[in-house]
Amino acid sequence: MVAPAPAAPPTDLPRVVVAAPASGQGKTTVSVGLMAALTARGLTVAPGKVGPDYIDPGYHALATGRPGRNLDPWLVGAERVPGLLVHAARTPTVADLSVVEGVMGLFDGRNGTDGESSTAHVARLLGAPVVLVVDTGHASGTVAATVHGLRTFDPRVQVAGVVLNRTGSPGHATEVTRWVERLGLPVLGALPRDAAISAPSRHLGLVPAAERADAAAALERLAERTARHVDLDAVLDVARSAPPLDAEPWSPEAGSVAGRGGRRPVVAVAGGRAFTFRYAETEELLRAAGCDVVTLDPAVDRSLPAGVAGLYLGGGFPEVHAAALSTNTCLLAELRDALAAGLPTVAECAGLLYLAESVDGHPFAGVVPAAAAMAPRLTLGYARARTATDSVLGPAGTTATGHEFHRTVTDPASGAQSSSPRAGAAWTSERGPSGFALDPAGTGRATVHAAYLHTHWAGHPHLARSFTQAVAEHDRAGLADRVLARRPSPAPTGVAEAGVAEASAPAVPAADDDPDLMHHGDRETAPDLVDLAVNVRLPEPPAWLAEVVAGTTRQLAAYPDPAPARAALARRHGVAEDMVLPTAGAAEAFTLLARAGLGARALVVHPQFTEPEAAVRRAGLDVERHLLGPSEGFRLDPQAVGPADLVLVGNPTNPTGVLHPAQTLRDLHARTGGVLVVDEAFLDEVVDGERESLIAPSMPGVLVLRSLTKTWGLAGLRAGYVVGNRALVARLAAQQPPWSVSTPALAATVATAASSALAEAGRLALELEPWRRHLDAGLRALGVEVVPSEAPFLLARVGRGVREALRARGYAVRRGDTFPGLDATWARIAVRDPLTIDGLLRELRAVLADRPVTPARDVPEED
Repeated sequence: MVAPAPAAPPTDLPRVVVAAPASGQGKTTVSVGLMAALTARGLTVAPGKVGPDYIDPGYHALATGRPGRNLDPWLVGAERVPGLLVHAARTPTVADLSVVEGVMGLFDGRNGTDGESSTAHVARLLGAPVVLVVDTGHASGTVAATVHGLRTFDPRVQVAGVVLNRTGSPGHATEVTRWVERLGLPVLGALPRDAAISAPSRHLGLVPAAERADAAAALERLAERTARHVDLDAVLDVARSAPPLDAEPWSPEAGSVAGRGGRRPVVAVAGGRAFTFRYAETEELLRAAGCDVVTLDPAVDRSLPAGVAGLYLGGGFPEVHAAALSTNTCLLAELRDALAAGLPTVAECAGLLYLAESVDGHPFAGVVPAAAAMAPRLTLGYARARTATDSVLGPAGTTATGHEFHRTVTDPASGAQSSSPRAGAAWTSERGPSGFALDPAGTGRATVHAAYLHTHWAGHPHLARSFTQAVAEHDRAGLADRVLARRPSPAPTGVAEAGVAEASAPAVPAADDDPDLMHHGDRETAPDLVDLAVNVRLPEPPAWLAEVVAGTTRQLAAYPDPAPARAALARRHGVAEDMVLPTAGAAEAFTLLARAGLGARALVVHPQFTEPEAAVRRAGLDVERHLLGPSEGFRLDPQAVGPADLVLVGNPTNPTGVLHPAQTLRDLHARTGGVLVVDEAFLDEVVDGERESLIAPSMPGVLVLRSLTKTWGLAGLRAGYVVGNRALVARLAAQQPPWSVSTPALAATVATAASSALAEAGRLALELEPWRRHLDAGLRALGVEVVPSEAPFLLARVGRGVREALRARGYAVRRGDTFPGLDATWARIAVRDPLTIDGLLRELRAVLADRPVTPARDVPEED
């Protein structure tokens, strides 16, 4: 008789669970802050997350440099939770301690149970002490009562300390600490209010760390702030008070699946910024079973990995990044071919959307016979389900637990309602059929299993086992090699492609020798194009600003009163009220300048926004252009400029993005001797841009123009203003028609001049900076000449015909040849989020690979 193997000794793992009375108290901020601060101290931290959430573990991974791990009794079984934490603490190296972030309120669990899968339940399973995070924003002594209730509600849960969050002042923190310590509990730290370190939110919670270009910098600030306000040694003492954890470490099942010729079959797992949701154990299970895992970024990669024999499409936000994903037509076409040939595919939530016909009108893979759209309500909850038909996840009736978390719906809701003969439901549950099971190759079982339901394969290893077996069978049959052999050649670029672009979108004719000064970026766009031509920062105003604008409807019967806006702008800039003039956008300001009789001869520094020159020309002024060029980096030398009555210059300049030093502009003013007009429409999108503004309490001979359009998404409202010498402002005001600025625009002007709005604009500028660096680096990596910019756009010399070729591939950039001093080799590219940028770079790489590209001859010339 063989003696049983001795049990592994208990694991000595210091650990702590971070909990709160409710959601929104700051658990993620404190948990990630502790992880980052302890890691910065040199400790190795194994992160954990109670519940099914994917987003928080992304921040955990960024903070610790280790995979984020979910500890959810419903998804994996209560018996596996301790072992999963031990596995996390030993993979890839042995950790010094574990910090586990809770979910919702401490005792909030699955509905209809006694707190199953709650933070308290997991803390009991782990034998871990709990640190409570309490938002003290609107209370003092009552915080202690809340803590007392949580501490005594279940004696099996050890509440060992408290971190106070969002304290209003040092005095407030002292008072709340005094109350809590009367309970005999230590206050481990008190974090003051600081909106700058909170993660931005989205319709499913926080924005994933992988989508935030500023995530690393924000994390560094959070670590420093946490170390300053939390007693890390005291937190470590709490963690070390946990007893040894008596649990066998979880281990992925070893397998021996083999593909063609005994090779390890390749499974492509969707990743990148659009597909950030998957459990770390999924890839571990695939590798342990004998597969090679290759990451596929559907926004960037133009083809499937070589030899792919299986596809796993997890969760993410394809609905947010639909433009970048839907324009990757080469990958989508290849994907359709591969799935039609029976490629084993599991698609969960975002993966379902990616395989659908469309998402909010954007065309996607078209494998799943359904269209998806955003819905008004969030779908959220646990489910127990079974497969509705034989599939790559197992025979019909295979059971699993899972969760749904989405704000989109498909039409039809499942394959059970589809008219397709090869479509059925993926799952059945007490809620009815859901998802889509498809057998496009007629294999006799569904090779595509797509549904909203997320499953955790660590709790259901039979799903991974069945999938990897299907992958190996597909590989041995040689089907992957056949699909790759049928790969279509990339679509041609250049002359023919540019012609296609003009057929599918409004024509943007080439400029003649005298540029069309009335050509603006909005003429480049079309509904089916990703817009990198227009420089409006937001797709819509922030909710608080939209509410301000909507609230003016009750005042529309009265004539507009600009006085409050003038006063708000004066306070914002520290100038007298008679130095300020609200206008209906910068365009009206240019017209007023031209009509104000400020001189007979105007000098315009180019390349710059063309509307100022167009306005003064319409007023009959003689115009001289002073052209800056790439050899001097489009930078201004005042000594090269002669005298003029009226001088117009942008700062930062559109389209170059060059920010001229304030002293250079003062020297220009002294040199020319006339009225200096500086267009600062983009200055509030420059980090610390006010340092180069010419706005000052005294502005002799100077006018500065500002716009609210760019930062706040208000192009349709027309709101801007002029600040300058009071006599000059009076001359402009004399030309302004009565009530030209609407009541909604004036209300928006007041709102955006508030200190809170200025702080938000500063945060937006900080967010934009790494995005711009990402675009700049990507263009330079392709060999493109780029003008260094501090604005929300870049000027790049991409070459002739490239703009047209990009239009054919679904991307609109602003033509350069309508700016005096530039030709058709230049394009202005608006800075967007990194995923949109990656999509552009993907297509630009393909276009440049087919150079030389020549302008399309069938594009009509401009009259």
